[in-house]
Amino acid sequence: MSLNTAHVQGGGCLIHAGECIILFTDAVTIDFHGQDGRAFHGSKVGKLFLTTHRLIFINKSDKDDLLSFSMPFVTLKDVELEQPVFGSNYIKGKIRAQPNGNWVGEAKFKLIFKKGGAIDFGQAMLRAASMANSNFPQMDNPPPYAPPEGPYYMADVPYGVPPPGYYGWMPSTAAFPDAPPPQSVYRTDMPPPYPGIIGFTGNPGYASAPPAQTAPPPQHFNGQAADAAQSAYFDPNRPQMAYVPPPSYYELPPPYKEAENKKND
Repeated sequence: MSLNTAHVQGGGCLIHAGECIILFTDAVTIDFHGQDGRAFHGSKVGKLFLTTHRLIFINKSDKDDLLSFSMPFVTLKDVELEQPVFGSNYIKGKIRAQPNGNWVGEAKFKLIFKKGGAIDFGQAMLRAASMANSNFPQMDNPPPYAPPEGPYYMADVPYGVPPPGYYGWMPSTAAFPDAPPPQSVYRTDMPPPYPGIIGFTGNPGYASAPPAQTAPPPQHFNGQAADAAQSAYFDPNRPQMAYVPPPSYYELPPPYKEAENKKND
């Protein structure tokens, strides 16, 4: 994770070449715990982008010490969805600092969705993180942050559209139908130094990296099989595994009395 590296002057979001935005909301509050720096004090209200490679928070206040926060999936752990009896649903977890990312150590975070959608966003985030982590070599430290080389430019980024050549899972935008405002997203020509949902598109942080992978075509389910697929559970701590309840393909046996009547006939 890196601090104040994912924005441009004026509050625009800065993404890498090959990085796509798959969910967006402009009504989220983030809180941090476990860090003493001024940038982590107090609640911050702003925009949240779920991309193919990370979470990006852009602060709505330009007077805060924290203007943007980049959270690559490979730096996240212990992510959970919480549904309190009172108050808004939220996502919580831990984040590790990237080397050269303007802070050090680890912090706890909480993302609060005042207008709803925490469960939809959280489930999509968990699945994207699981896919990205399956493409990441197991190492003690995340890849270091590297500042973009060369200029950045305004990007006309399609919202909720999969990357070119990708035919795998994509979350629904039904809970977050509004795309990022025009002239609010910028792009560099530098590829991400960490993997996304389709693997590595570039890797300036390491001498070698796994080859980019394309997810298999989506499977199509019908009836009860679809219900089972929708209730699948992904554990970000075990990205190579997933639990999917088996569908009920068989009908239940007839009631006892009905069986007795058939026997007597």
